[in-house]
Formats: sequence, structure tokens, C-alpha cells
Amino acid sequence: MKTIKILIVLVTFSFISLSFTSMMQEKWVVPAKYVTMKNPVPADQDAAVGKSLYDKHCKSCHGKEGYGDGPKAAEMKGDLGDFSSEEYQKQTDGELFYKTSFGRDDMPEFTKKLPDDEDRWLIVNYMRTLAE
Repeated sequence: MKTIKILIVLVTFSFISLSFTSMMQEKWVVPAKYVTMKNPVPADQDAAVGKSLYDKHCKSCHGKEGYGDGPKAAEMKGDLGDFSSEEYQKQTDGELFYKTSFGRDDMPEFTKKLPDDEDRWLIVNYMRTLAE
């Protein structure tokens, strides 16, 4: 009987541990060359184009204000981020460019849909305007 109780405790503990592990998202490591990469597109250049590209390619998941609350957000497994947060805005332009370009998990790679680097830089510039 004591063995069964111990076994139940171990199984319960294992289940809880695995549940929390799967809920935590791995840190998104960006290669050093992107972390230090400078945005070649001035923030005020083609701002309307950046917004238009965001609306077309990003808004459905990340939401109008970048809170991660778009209509498709509920279908996603990971944290979509809050573009308005201080933590998000602390990232370098290069980090945002890398994540927008190459994606991971539910975040798609946009190098094929948006093959022009300038378009992805314009989205980065637009995401900067979502800061609170």
C-alpha cells in the first residue's frame, strides 16, 4: 500500500513537472551578427508601407496594437509577445529583423513571402511605433 502511495506521488509530480516544462517557452537566441545589425531604413521612411505590410502579414496573430491578441492568436501554442512592452522594445532592430525574417515554431519564416529585406525592415520600424 505504501508503495502505491509513493508511486502515485511520483506520477503526479512527474505529470506536473512536464506540464510546466511544456508551458515554458525556450529563449529565442538570435545570432550575434543580427543582434548588432543596424537598420538601414530610416524610421520615418515609408511608414505607411510598414503599417500596410504589418496589417497584411502580422496583424492576424499579433493584433492591431501588437498585444498578441489577433484573431489567429488562440490557435498558436507559444507566447506571441507584446510589441508594446518595454521588454519587447528593448530588443535591437537586428533582433526583431531576425525574428521577423526566420521565425520559429508557430512564427513563420517571411524570407519567401517578403523576399525584399527592406520590407521586413519597414515592419520592424512599424513595430517600434507600437511601444506604450
